[in-house]
Amino acid sequence: MSTLAIVVVLAAVAGGVTFLLMKKGKIQDANNNNIPDAIEKPIEEVKEVVKKAKAKVEKAKKVVAEVKKVADKVTKPATKKATTKATKK
Repeated sequence: MSTLAIVVVLAAVAGGVTFLLMKKGKIQDANNNNIPDAIEKPIEEVKEVVKKAKAKVEKAKKVVAEVKKVADKVTKPATKKATTKATKK
């Protein structure tokens, strides 16, 4: 039997056992959406963390873009300015 088939069978059995335990009331599911509360709460917390991390990444992208603009200005070759020679007499 292939490894993939074993993994699929084990996942199906675990899902079935979880479903039966939820229906019997051994595992809490307050809103009856067939997702155990023990799993649902941590997933919501992870979603909040991901949202915050995404915002930080967007901010970092903006900062990198600004730094790149500044770096481009600094690395451009200097242009010669027209200079006038002032002579002191």
